[in-house]
Amino acid sequence: MGASPSVDHLEQTWASLLALCEDLTEEDWKAPTGCPGWSVQDNVAHLVDYEAGALGRPRPEHEVGSPEHVRNPLGAANEVGVDARRGLPGRAVLEELREVTAARGAQLRALTEADLAQEVVTPAGPGTVADMLTLRVMDTWAHEQDIRRALGRPGHERGPAVDEAVGYWAKALPFVVGKRAGAPDGSTVVVEVGELRRAIEVVDGRAREAAEAPAAPDVRITMPATTFAALVGGRTDAPHDVVVEGDEGLGRRIVDGLAILP
Repeated sequence: MGASPSVDHLEQTWASLLALCEDLTEEDWKAPTGCPGWSVQDNVAHLVDYEAGALGRPRPEHEVGSPEHVRNPLGAANEVGVDARRGLPGRAVLEELREVTAARGAQLRALTEADLAQEVVTPAGPGTVADMLTLRVMDTWAHEQDIRRALGRPGHERGPAVDEAVGYWAKALPFVVGKRAGAPDGSTVVVEVGELRRAIEVVDGRAREAAEAPAAPDVRITMPATTFAALVGGRTDAPHDVVVEGDEGLGRRIVDGLAILP
């Protein structure tokens, strides 16, 4: 076991992803996913590109122009390593993933507690190396699920890596409930995602996590973890299996406001 459980969760997700992609045909590799503009291969190429960069390897020198699906500087940066690999067969990208994750796993397992506490800039703002590892678990599992939905191969729907990713996204629920959905003062919302439950209350105009879940909230929203992943990522193929009980209008505004990732 590494110094951080996130290392174990990341390696579990890499193993799941490698097994998923082992027998894909070239047609499978080029299949579009709900991640706007990206194929199955593009999702894997993105993960290869990030982990290779974390190992200190130079990124491809490549111009991508202005694709319609790119909406911000982070998306533009991500597109470089993806587009540079689009001319490769899928199998070549898979082998690159296998090699780079093995090297990255060895690097991460050598981290000490002091290393994990080092301050870094993450895509979510200032944080630590440990925070960045949670983001890597979240990102990797989300893209694994993009591939699974595109190919109709469900799997890895629960477990510690899933719990870490869902727990990270759940931190944004007060913002979604209060700012995006405009929940009125005094209202209560319970969101159940797989085995995770979060209660949000609005007090003096501010939404916050409640200490206890009320027995009869104004809204109760229930969904699988995989659907939550698709919604927070703004995926175009998010399943329509969210259950809203109570104030339907508020519940739907909350669901519609879940797309929080850039």
